[in-house]
Amino acid sequence: MPSEFHIAIVGAGAVGGYYGSLLQHAGRQVHFLLHHDFEHVRQHGMVVESPKGNVTLPEVSAFNNPKQMPPCDLVIVALKTTDNALLPDILPPVIKKDGLVLMLQNGLGSEESAAASFDAERILSGLCFLCSNKVGPGHIRHLDYGLITLGDYRPDGQPAGITPRLKQVKSILRSAGIPVQTVGDLHQARWKKLVWNIPFNGLTVVHNALTDQLLKNSVTRKLCRTLMEEVVQAAAHCTRPIERAFIDRMIADTENMSPYAPSMKLDYDRGRPMEIEAIYGNPVRTARAAGTVMPATEDLYNQLKELNSVE
Repeated sequence: MPSEFHIAIVGAGAVGGYYGSLLQHAGRQVHFLLHHDFEHVRQHGMVVESPKGNVTLPEVSAFNNPKQMPPCDLVIVALKTTDNALLPDILPPVIKKDGLVLMLQNGLGSEESAAASFDAERILSGLCFLCSNKVGPGHIRHLDYGLITLGDYRPDGQPAGITPRLKQVKSILRSAGIPVQTVGDLHQARWKKLVWNIPFNGLTVVHNALTDQLLKNSVTRKLCRTLMEEVVQAAAHCTRPIERAFIDRMIADTENMSPYAPSMKLDYDRGRPMEIEAIYGNPVRTARAAGTVMPATEDLYNQLKELNSVE
């Protein structure tokens, strides 16, 4: 990879801050677009606490205006989906003419959000299985995991296969010690991520519980499995079949991780907008369009919307 290869991190929170710091620590030229943390990070840099080894970056290329950033070869979008309306102003000035956009977002529909303001043919996506929290300005606490599942996006919804550019981005991430796997079918990978996100994001909010508490309680454990089974059924109707053994693996992985508050619970606790439409609304509507329903998921979706409106 040429030494002049530039990477932009759009959204330097628990996800973007973690992966961006690892990339800079590995010697990559990384530029962070920040909002609330800009002055702190510009003056003091960034810190990542991790059981895999702490990372301290005393100096960071920090910006609060995308028009002032150098054009980059790879733009990693780690904003919450609730902020995707900002993409038309952010993406065009930040990316080179032949650059790529990598969406690291939850739920369904993030690629379409980016494509509304950018060339859909240059969009990739990654699904992050990461336990990480932002605990202060420029301060990320990594708890567990870190795998990114990479897929290439096709506007027609068909599997793109393992493309050369997918391999290129995989190599860049792996050079920073980030575990990566590539998949030929991005849409199936998104449904598989929803097998975890739909139960654990919403139920931790509604029951004011961490992931381990949900699984230790027989009632909420059963509900987690019910929601997971609905996702698997909906994915099959959308021609993206998922083996049922995947449910057991997700439950086992969650039992083995540290007690965790997912991003939706943290957003709710802090009075911030929750990613309800991307994680719940879009899958429910997609399933209906494919001829099936997700009643338990829709019930949780409505509970979350009510909580969001109360706040």
